[in-house]
Amino acid sequence: MPKIFLNYDQQIDKLKNEKNLRIDDTAYAKNILRQTSYYSLIGGYKDIFKNPTTKKYKDGTRFEDIVELYYFDEILRQLFLRYIIKVENELKSQVSYYFTEKYGESQNEYLDSVNYNYIGKKNQRDINKLIKILDGYVKESTDYNYINHAKRKHGNVPLWVLTNALTFGNISKMYMLLQQDIQIKISKNYPCINERQMISILTVMVKFRNVCAHGERLFTYKTNDSIPDLPIHKKMNIVRKGTQYVNGKNDLFSIVIALMYLLNDEWFKEFINELKTLIDKYLSKHDSIEEQELYEKMGFPPNWKKITKYGK
Repeated sequence: MPKIFLNYDQQIDKLKNEKNLRIDDTAYAKNILRQTSYYSLIGGYKDIFKNPTTKKYKDGTRFEDIVELYYFDEILRQLFLRYIIKVENELKSQVSYYFTEKYGESQNEYLDSVNYNYIGKKNQRDINKLIKILDGYVKESTDYNYINHAKRKHGNVPLWVLTNALTFGNISKMYMLLQQDIQIKISKNYPCINERQMISILTVMVKFRNVCAHGERLFTYKTNDSIPDLPIHKKMNIVRKGTQYVNGKNDLFSIVIALMYLLNDEWFKEFINELKTLIDKYLSKHDSIEEQELYEKMGFPPNWKKITKYGK
């Protein structure tokens, strides 16, 4: 049966009388629903407050509890995005450096399929798609003044100029399709991981980056892809289910681990401190969610705060 349209008053009435949600300030609730939409707020953040048996909200759950979780997740997205962008920028720098070191600064080189790992039908399709994207920046009109300037003045857009306009998905795909010798040179800048592990990590990180950038729910997000098993999983004694680690593979904690390996130590410690402060502040102000319950939803093991003590 399709969902029917409900106006704001009907939405509030449904939450109060059908779903057992406490709403003391109707005007406030209506204003929040206008700002965020019922689907984004209630649809996105209700589950942790629901009684699994009755499908209604647990007794005493307030509308504000859902709103505060929504805003917590918003700040969480901002935090993760800020540090993922640091990884993104560094990867752009290294891809352009090592590719140009080998092939030169001519745009024809990164538009030439022979300079990629052209093995297998999937690789062929992906390389053709990537080159089409790169070619569009070079040959078509763009909104990027620095690209237009390079075209006009030099008739050439070096890769170190072009990478600024590329998305994290674009540059990660480019890394995945490069010849192995360049992949190895780049991965050597990240101690304790090799080029194959780097590819797996970037695959997962791009998806989480998009969740952050597009304002989707982050704290419970999981991907179908996984980061590889890394020494930190074992050092932290993360629980296994069969042969698979329960935490830190495709959940939000996997990005914490990824950042541990891809950020320098100073930035990572800064990130962890900000993350601890954010979570502690939320938990100290709200008793509607237990600490362990929040960790489980986020995929965080109980000892996650000690991650910097274990080393890579």
